[in-house]
Amino acid sequence: MFARAALRAPIQAARAPASARLFSQTAAANKKVTVLGASGGIGQPLSMLLKLNPYVTDLRLYDIRLAPGVATDLSHINTPSKCTGYAQEDLEKALEGTEMVVVPAGMPRKPGMTRDDLFNTNASIVRDLAKAAAKVAPKAHMLIISNPVNSTVPIVSEVYREAGVYDPKRLFGVTYLDVTRASTFLSGIAGSVPAETNVPVIGGHSGVTIVPLLSQASQSSAVSAGEQYEKLVHRIQFGGDEVVKAKDGAGSATLSMAYAGASFADHLLRAMSGEKGVKACAFVESPLFKDQVQFFASPIELGPDGVADIPALPKLTGEEQKLLDACLPDLAKNINKGLEWAKANP
Repeated sequence: MFARAALRAPIQAARAPASARLFSQTAAANKKVTVLGASGGIGQPLSMLLKLNPYVTDLRLYDIRLAPGVATDLSHINTPSKCTGYAQEDLEKALEGTEMVVVPAGMPRKPGMTRDDLFNTNASIVRDLAKAAAKVAPKAHMLIISNPVNSTVPIVSEVYREAGVYDPKRLFGVTYLDVTRASTFLSGIAGSVPAETNVPVIGGHSGVTIVPLLSQASQSSAVSAGEQYEKLVHRIQFGGDEVVKAKDGAGSATLSMAYAGASFADHLLRAMSGEKGVKACAFVESPLFKDQVQFFASPIELGPDGVADIPALPKLTGEEQKLLDACLPDLAKNINKGLEWAKANP
């Protein structure tokens, strides 16, 4: 199913013998990937996981500081991919010829902060990086991790639209952490293998906009209706708060987000390399609720050019429909905030 393979992929790549990894040298698997914000709390572990990915042969790391050092460190890992660091003044060089851009740049959350509190700082960072990517690598797949994703993805869409290069099939908000959390938390109740506990998560990537479709997991019967169901949904929706509190002001969900980002990137890299039937949840321009929201996260099929298909949602339970009804108004506000900001701050 869509979660199982990617949840294992970075680990499999790390464990694979050198002879098995050499297939990354084939034309189909020879991919250039750029990480923007590579020396941060998400950026460093994300970059390491991408260094282990057998589809990546040219890894470019950019940040306003430390990126060349991070690249040198990672270059000592014995996987075939070349790893190069770029300083602040070399942003366009980091993007030249790249096929995938992953953006974890920006300020992390601190105790008491919501994703919306990050908006004013991260909006301008994402806008400026998107301008450079639209200029230098307009055909690259853009994977946005920087929060608030519900608003930063619309900002990138406007930057690309203004530059005349917007392709909705190539722009993704990475919401895959919600999927990995749902998988982990449900498996803890059901006693199942986390990577085999597949829970699609739809909507957006903050609070009540996160809608886990627990009914679609074969382990759903392990969760009783009522309080247990509500607690599980709340934990999935506000799992980020759990991490921020546990780190006691020292950071947010950096390691799990890096893992989720690398897992989604692996899905897309496999599809770009010709693998058929690759599916994953992501926040993309979507027709599913186009009369209410322009962007929506749901399970999508990936292909060489990005989004290949956005299937209709499965039948929802009454509880899931209530969650969706609560999601859409908030998600619309988040999206409009990003679009309006981008138009006012070109």
